[in-house]
Amino acid sequence: MEDTSGSGEPVPPVQKTAKQLEKEAKKKEKMEKFKQKQEKQKQTTQVAQPSEQKQPKEKKPDVLRYEVKTQVGEKKDVSTFPQAYSPEYVEAAWYQWWEHQGFFKPEYNHPNLKEKNPKGQFVMVIPPPNVTGSLHLGHALTNTVEDSIARWHRMRGKTTLWVPGCDHAGIATQVVVEKKLWREKQLSRHDIGREAFVQEVWKWKNEKGDRIYHQLRRMGSSFDWSRTCFTMDEKSCRAVTEAFVRLHEDGTIYRSTRLVNWSCTLKSAISDIEVDKVEVNGRTLLTVPGYKEKVEVGVLVEFAYPVEGGEGEVVVATTRIETMLGDTAVAVHPNDERYKHLHGKYVIHPFCNGRRLPIVCDDFVDMAFGTGAVKITPGHDHNDYEVGKRHDLPFLTIINDDGRICGDCGTFTGMPRFEARKAVLAALKDKGLFRNVRENPMIVPICSRSKDIVEPLIKPQWYVKCDEMAQKAIAAVRDGELRLIPEMYVKTWNYWMENIRDWCISRQLWWGHRIPAYFITFSDPSLPSGERTDENYWVSGRSETDAMEKAVKQFQVSPEKIHLEQDPDVLDTWFSAALFPFSVMGWPEKTEDLAVFYPGNLLETGYDILFFWVARMVFFGQKLMKKLPFKDVYLHTIVRDAHGRKMSKSLGNVIDPLDVICGITLEQLYKQLEESGNLDEKEIAKAKEGQKQDYPNGIPECGTDALRFALCAYLTPGRDINLDVLRVQGYRFFCNKLWNATKFAVSCLGDKFIPSLSPQLPEGASRIDRWILSRLTAAVEAVNRGFENYEFPPITMACYNFWLYELCDVYLEAIKPCFRDGSEDTQERCRQVLYTCLETGLRLISPLMPYVSEELWQRLPRRANDGTPSICVASYPDSNECIWKAEDLDRDMELVQKVIKVIRSARSDYNLIHKIKADVFLKTEDQATRETLESFQDVITTLAYCKKVALDHDTPSGCVILTVSDKLQVYLHLEGLIDKKKELEKIKEKQQKLEAQKGKLEETMKKSDYEVQVPEDIRSANSEKLNQLKGEIEKLAEAFRNLELMP
Repeated sequence: MEDTSGSGEPVPPVQKTAKQLEKEAKKKEKMEKFKQKQEKQKQTTQVAQPSEQKQPKEKKPDVLRYEVKTQVGEKKDVSTFPQAYSPEYVEAAWYQWWEHQGFFKPEYNHPNLKEKNPKGQFVMVIPPPNVTGSLHLGHALTNTVEDSIARWHRMRGKTTLWVPGCDHAGIATQVVVEKKLWREKQLSRHDIGREAFVQEVWKWKNEKGDRIYHQLRRMGSSFDWSRTCFTMDEKSCRAVTEAFVRLHEDGTIYRSTRLVNWSCTLKSAISDIEVDKVEVNGRTLLTVPGYKEKVEVGVLVEFAYPVEGGEGEVVVATTRIETMLGDTAVAVHPNDERYKHLHGKYVIHPFCNGRRLPIVCDDFVDMAFGTGAVKITPGHDHNDYEVGKRHDLPFLTIINDDGRICGDCGTFTGMPRFEARKAVLAALKDKGLFRNVRENPMIVPICSRSKDIVEPLIKPQWYVKCDEMAQKAIAAVRDGELRLIPEMYVKTWNYWMENIRDWCISRQLWWGHRIPAYFITFSDPSLPSGERTDENYWVSGRSETDAMEKAVKQFQVSPEKIHLEQDPDVLDTWFSAALFPFSVMGWPEKTEDLAVFYPGNLLETGYDILFFWVARMVFFGQKLMKKLPFKDVYLHTIVRDAHGRKMSKSLGNVIDPLDVICGITLEQLYKQLEESGNLDEKEIAKAKEGQKQDYPNGIPECGTDALRFALCAYLTPGRDINLDVLRVQGYRFFCNKLWNATKFAVSCLGDKFIPSLSPQLPEGASRIDRWILSRLTAAVEAVNRGFENYEFPPITMACYNFWLYELCDVYLEAIKPCFRDGSEDTQERCRQVLYTCLETGLRLISPLMPYVSEELWQRLPRRANDGTPSICVASYPDSNECIWKAEDLDRDMELVQKVIKVIRSARSDYNLIHKIKADVFLKTEDQATRETLESFQDVITTLAYCKKVALDHDTPSGCVILTVSDKLQVYLHLEGLIDKKKELEKIKEKQQKLEAQKGKLEETMKKSDYEVQVPEDIRSANSEKLNQLKGEIEKLAEAFRNLELMP
């Protein structure tokens, strides 16, 4: 909508003779001199004022706040309609009312859950965020998408349940609390013991956990909070224990000694998702916890093993030279002619008491890489582990849990592994066995929690057998029982499932679900004792009593002779997360929620945890419930910063959604970094520099609705989101447009307006009335289609285009003369159409923008038969309600809008302000075109700021000719409105300025190192700017030509 009220533009003089114009100019000049004199006097007065008044503080405009005393849970007072849109004002009080009224509960309007809702039901669980801190913009995306979908289903009348919760996040939470404990008390967890440490974690969780729920509420997330679940609460613990015991009893869970990802800092196995694969291009020094000096990576060391019997040597290469202490063989390819004479022979280890290492043949060796000979360390390398199994090699552990060298390693025993790295290299040189060192691009596995370099270690752990469950998961997708959206992820799904390995679920932590497995020992020395690696001496149980009964039965020994020791380890966090879709419903108890709400309809999450979480929920759902946990899996992309970088606290680009919603200064962003407690001084300095670059003026207040709308608008399948936080502000302006449009429309409706009983096309509706209802119908169809297909950009585009470009910019402007000069019947017709557009349009946008839509909807009158208390439970617009689509009318209006655009563009080129009206003459020989233009003649007159619009009329001199199409020309009469000579000079001056900008930009882009030195986002912006300049120059050239042709 064009906002013409209070525009601040001076009223133009009535067109007069040259003499009168000259007189006006002199008068204006005198007024300007008078103003300058006044300004000078004002400055003199200021100088004479007392010193404290010399530099008055700049007074910032007050933020509009909702200050009506409203009890928590009471409905907001909307009796006043503020002049300006304020997110803080709009978002106040509504959420507490929604929650208090129970709108988000599935029982709302459907109290008997066992009774089937004919409109269906929709069930979804939150991907539970880690309890370790606050949410970031990635969480905001997840919850915006999920909430929009949940609200859409709820407004369609379905019984809707969206379950909230938090994950205990074993490793992440333990690390945070350990740091806090050391920072505040200089104590480690071992200093205070397991029980006291776990209590510290619970204390921290109870203090910090509510912040996440506060953020979710501020985001407008429509959860049923009465069903909130924490993955360490009593209900979840019962489910985890039951699942472990059942799966152990049927052999799905078993104990085995294998190679795992080990964090020496955490002293725990970690999952693959907790391993960051850091690429280095060559020699690199990394900071590693526990080492004063940085550790060298990215080099390949070549050294020689002497062949037994003095038959030469075999040169091998490694990036981890310290692991040669654990070598138990050298492998060559069986077809490699260079080593065929050594098949079956041995090399001698130079340090470990002359250990003999067999030369084995294996097809996995790449003959073309390096020397074609590979050292084999089965106890500390994943590939070598498999080779060791194939050739029945010894598995030596030469690095212990602390990361120190252990075992029969001579003088190296007891050294920290990376000090041993330097010592082994020096010893090889002393023995003359060192051959070469060269840079080597490689991937270094880093623990995401401790920043330690991950060490592969052989450990006895608990595993979940995955092969059979993986095949069922593949079949579910193949047979259409489980739908992955977008479909491009099916290939990834199948690849993972076909190459799956058994899942290690043990973690050597204190915070988490302690494994309900017990090691059996006997007090009777006559009974055989077992090793902890022997699974026969382990039993699982729902309680220690249950486990004792199993032990008695298994060994046929009286309980007095049996001692049970529970495994001190805890389960991988993903184990409890895999049970989430049914544990939140009360499983293993046969609850009403489980019967009614399992399985769910949708699982929505980021594609990065497709395997780690989604697949495992599918595994356990099929295994324990005999049903898939959901029918659809919608995978959204990852939120990155405006430069395409991954969100990282050390880069300073991890943004709290509340900081975008409420706004924050740069100084406050700095303070958050300093108080986080997770970054060292160098990381804080680096993060501050990043924030200063991206947010020199802080982050402006954007509001929840703008943030939600922006995130949905950015969401394109298969492409990560490079989110420029400042662009969110653009959607705040969109909210402002909604506010102004509704406020204007409400004033047009008046206090006595009564809407019709149902949305309908009023009798005698004009073509513009029918057109806007057609566009409303098209928007409704597009939005519903988008929600059905999980396609969000078409949803936001349809809403944005309807409200901004069709309702505000066209319809509201077109009907202003109706309310100014029209008859009462005409005005009533416009009011009914306007009301239908407003009320339906607000319901349409409500799932995306819940606050501003509620605020504005509550200010509209209700239809007589509509007692709906809130927009969030109102019926969603659909094709049964909106039946006004008229494609022929849409096509006609497209032509009209082209005409209007051509006229307005020309007016802009010739600097005509809105209040200067020009005569327009339309020339066409096509009858259909003529009829269309005649039917919209008044619309063209209003929207193109015309004095009059005439069709096929004799055109006077002094017109510029504008071409709309081969069938239509526009004659814009400018004689007496502009000074042709001056306007030509202005255009030429502007052309020269733009040509200079274009030339400078092209010169920059032609530089030889441009593609290498300039970041991609800046190159993209430059290309866009160059195209824009070319377009503007071409447009000015056309305006110049047209004006030159004018008599």
